[in-house]
Amino acid sequence: MSTFPLGLRLEGRRVVVVGGGHVATRRAFALLEAGADVHVVSPAVSDSLTSAIGRGSITWHERPYRTGDLDGAWLVQTATDVPPVDDLVAHDAEAGQIFCLKGGDPERATAWTPAVARVDDVTIAVSGGGDAGRASALRDAVATALQTGDLPLRHRTHARGLVALVGGGPGDPGLLTARGRRLLAEADVVVFDRLAPQSVLAELAPDVEVIDVGKQPDHHPIPQEQINALLVERAQQGKVVVRLKGGDPYVFGRGGEELLACREAGVEVEVVPGVTSAIAVAANAGIPVTHRGVARGFSVITGHEELGELPRRGDHTLVMLMGVKRLRSTAEELIAAGHDPHTPAAVIERGFAPDQRTTIATLGTIADAAAHAKAPAITVIGDVVSLAAATTGSAAAPPTS
Repeated sequence: MSTFPLGLRLEGRRVVVVGGGHVATRRAFALLEAGADVHVVSPAVSDSLTSAIGRGSITWHERPYRTGDLDGAWLVQTATDVPPVDDLVAHDAEAGQIFCLKGGDPERATAWTPAVARVDDVTIAVSGGGDAGRASALRDAVATALQTGDLPLRHRTHARGLVALVGGGPGDPGLLTARGRRLLAEADVVVFDRLAPQSVLAELAPDVEVIDVGKQPDHHPIPQEQINALLVERAQQGKVVVRLKGGDPYVFGRGGEELLACREAGVEVEVVPGVTSAIAVAANAGIPVTHRGVARGFSVITGHEELGELPRRGDHTLVMLMGVKRLRSTAEELIAAGHDPHTPAAVIERGFAPDQRTTIATLGTIADAAAHAKAPAITVIGDVVSLAAATTGSAAAPPTS
């Protein structure tokens, strides 16, 4: 039987659900979400429907169905599991020129509900030819492909373009969020950092403009002000611009500066958080930044600022980003401020790369033990470092005299 696919606007319109069981409950809530004026006709209803009825969200006619209950309805769903009742509802709907969703009997229905998923502003509706399982499987496959970017949606309409500040995670492309991948698949321009997961750039369409604005330690070839201007300029050309950054844009990533620059220029901005290396790289080395009975809190710092005000207890973990070059002076400052030099410490280089390396020592010896460490690296100081040996088998580096 041929059908005509159609979307319905049901907001404020009367829709009748006949039945109070599992199918009727699911359909009533779906109709309620669409804004319909939902009326349930049934002698008994499920607990879920009872709650919604108690809140006044759904009107309940506590009795069996009778002819006339469809007066004024735009749509009816019947799902009583009593064939004579469902047949009567379908008959009355036909007589009243009302479309009827007939639970368990699609051949005698005049309307069918597809398997539906929503990904951002896209609605996916799949009809499986009466096979609900097949429709659900197809829907899930399409939704997943949209979420991951495997099925890209290019050239969305934005009056003044869009800038998406996307956190790329700690380096492993598998840790880039599904939303981040989706935006990359839609991008006209990708502006990326040195620590962003650059392997995903190979997946971009050939016409996507790719701009490297990566910074090296103590060497910023493209100043932040120019990066801000670049994002605004491309977006004002009506383009979708993805600013792909390592870790999370708001953890020492200058995401806030870029957000303000775009908003001051009237450019639409979306922020997509990323997995921050401050937590993920430590975890990958077997060091949780908090652990019951060992550490109750943590601070994330850059290693470039005054350190004397930080908590001095071993049960408060310190995670330093971008500070490996001045590790010796940092350790000395912490010890001078009252930190115990015997506090466990670790330097983790090239997090999530195949050659990731972890050096474990103490606050007093870590500078010598990791003298040859190179960025990118994070430093973790606190009692939780002692857990690395139990979780990964890592051994502490011997003290250097």
